[in-house]
Amino acid sequence: MASRPISIRSYRDLEVWQAAVELVEQVYRFSATFPKCETYGLRSQLREAAVSVPANIAEGHGREHLGDYLHHLSVANGSLMELETHCIIAQRLTYAAGDIAPLLERAAEVGRMLAGLIRALKRRRRS
Repeated sequence: MASRPISIRSYRDLEVWQAAVELVEQVYRFSATFPKCETYGLRSQLREAAVSVPANIAEGHGREHLGDYLHHLSVANGSLMELETHCIIAQRLTYAAGDIAPLLERAAEVGRMLAGLIRALKRRRRS
């Protein structure tokens, strides 16, 4: 019995978008323990970078042109790198109560998924 391709009707159907939203939830829990003085500093930047990942995936998916989609996926990937950097800085400053390893693992997973989607879209563009 052959498997049928999964139909993507909305950005919400994309596994990479779903994983990125879960990453946002993790980031919010992680950054909740930051010192009050970081409310508008590192915590805000960390959360903004996290939210940017699924937001750019969604925005790119909604664009009419494939080039625009690829651009937004690239922006999402850049935000992911920014997020990882903020997590490492937070850990070095001992702002976080927990271990950042699960966050970095989830971020790496989202990064691999983004890279796969970008490769698939580039192949589609060439054909």
